[in-house]
Amino acid sequence: MNGQSLDVITQKLEQLKQIMPEVFTEGKLDWEKLCLTLGEKIEFNKERYVLNWAGKTEAYRLVQTPTYSTLKAAREESLDFDTTENIFIEGDNLEVLKVLQKSYFGKIKMIYIDPPYNTGNNFIYKDDFSESVQEYKEKIRDIDENGNATKSRLFRNKKDNGRFHSNWLNMMFPRLFLARNLLKEDGVIFVSIDDNEVHNLHLLMDEIFGEENFIATFVWDTKKAAQGMITQNRIVCNHEYILTYAKKKEAFQFLGLKRSTKGFSNPDNDKRGLWKRQYLQRLGQGLPVRTIIDPLTKRKYTFETPYSQEKLEQWIQEGRILFPKDGKGYPARKEFLEEYSYNQQLVTSLGLFATKSTTEKLYKLFEDIKIFTNPKPDNLINFLLEVTTQKEDLILDFFAGSATTAQAVMELNKKDKGKRKFILVQLDEPCEKETEAYKAGYKTIAEICKERIRKVANNIKQELEKEKKKNLDLGFKVFKLSKSNFKQWRPFKAENEEQIKQAILEFVDNVQPDANKEDILYELMLKNGKQLTEKKENKNGYYIIGKNEIVFILEKIDKEMIEEILNLKPQKIIVLDKLFNGNASFKTNIYLQFKDAGVEFKSV
Repeated sequence: MNGQSLDVITQKLEQLKQIMPEVFTEGKLDWEKLCLTLGEKIEFNKERYVLNWAGKTEAYRLVQTPTYSTLKAAREESLDFDTTENIFIEGDNLEVLKVLQKSYFGKIKMIYIDPPYNTGNNFIYKDDFSESVQEYKEKIRDIDENGNATKSRLFRNKKDNGRFHSNWLNMMFPRLFLARNLLKEDGVIFVSIDDNEVHNLHLLMDEIFGEENFIATFVWDTKKAAQGMITQNRIVCNHEYILTYAKKKEAFQFLGLKRSTKGFSNPDNDKRGLWKRQYLQRLGQGLPVRTIIDPLTKRKYTFETPYSQEKLEQWIQEGRILFPKDGKGYPARKEFLEEYSYNQQLVTSLGLFATKSTTEKLYKLFEDIKIFTNPKPDNLINFLLEVTTQKEDLILDFFAGSATTAQAVMELNKKDKGKRKFILVQLDEPCEKETEAYKAGYKTIAEICKERIRKVANNIKQELEKEKKKNLDLGFKVFKLSKSNFKQWRPFKAENEEQIKQAILEFVDNVQPDANKEDILYELMLKNGKQLTEKKENKNGYYIIGKNEIVFILEKIDKEMIEEILNLKPQKIIVLDKLFNGNASFKTNIYLQFKDAGVEFKSV
């Protein structure tokens, strides 16, 4: 304690830094970035250290532009829809991230994404949400008679494009910005990348997450050196990167890897448990030379070793040193499994996770169809999950690709009896017609995703049945990004009073004609901060969410129902406005009843 009064300014700045790390540059509050983040139009003109690119202001605008979209259930494409807590969402991930903001804010423990690497040959997203989903489809994409896309929302970002790097940054910025909101305080995000954009991605994530929350850049080998791609300068490229940032570095901690029991035994019934032999001698490394004496035979052993004389003497006293019985060779030590069950140290070089074997494994899963090129290794994602997540954590991947993350989650749950849950997001990107996937009947990448999850789930289920073990959660709920179930008022220039009157009459019933009750329910749940897997009970015309937290009335309303709901003592009740049939006095009476009971009442 230094005797000084509280430094209020410093305290406030620290609080702001926790909430909005993106408005600080080199530890100082950046007023221009603060204004931009809060929606003020501003030009970057002051010379200072900052990542800037063409379209950055527009990227901020995309973050701040609200969405009126929702998620609609697709039961027929799901697996165990009513019981599973895993989720697959089909649609543009920027809109989906916006839809999830209220319900999943601060709920995700680990995010892994494998975005487009911007090699000049792959595609990035077209982002324009000034119009409705349907209008956007009609303008940017061809659609069929059912409203489904026949062309991709993606465009090829070629290197001769004057905004090659800027286009990629404009795509990544709003998605990473919104993703950070979804992380728990001790959450972590992993982003796969290669040499094309690793430098820009690092600066971008410094800006969004705060450079003080950078954890590490992991490097993993995609193939053996001899199999790598040789450049014109005869340099073999056989690795990729994984940039790692915490939501809050001081709250995050790697869990470490549980060591295998392979090689451990206990032939002498040591009360300290399983152990294995580790040799003390290290030749040819220029290490210090130590001498120790066998307490029983009094033989001396001199050798090079990294261990100090004090540590060796301590291990002799503790009975950890194994001396040669015949005096030949060198001593070793006992390494006990119990004491080293977790290796807390992780090196940034992760070693080999071969993409070739992973690709072959995926082809085999799909009966030898070349279904997807260069999928991320499931054992790589499994490793990241194992060192960062507990058994009940929620994992998000919003560039799902071939659904590697889903497979990794399910396989790790099988391994450690966990209950981890995943949310995957994938655009319904069309497969090229010349690909084997398309010829096999898979019209979109999203269809490949869903089928892979089904196949992996079925394989694990069969393995569990053979082992006579209890089933895990191997299902997934499918949702699709869609327009709202409620009509949205759009300003228009009326030519006469009759047009205004007609427009108002159309909003007496503000529910879309094709909306069904389940879709309305999920939309209201999302907009009221409830997760898609929340427990819900269908009563006589109304739905109870959670432990009587919210009651939705979607079909009818009468006095008997009101009395029944009041007895439940919910925190909030939400009613479709159209159910009152324009009876304002009835609506007012119900409002007063719930107000007197201390229940929040809303109509939509």
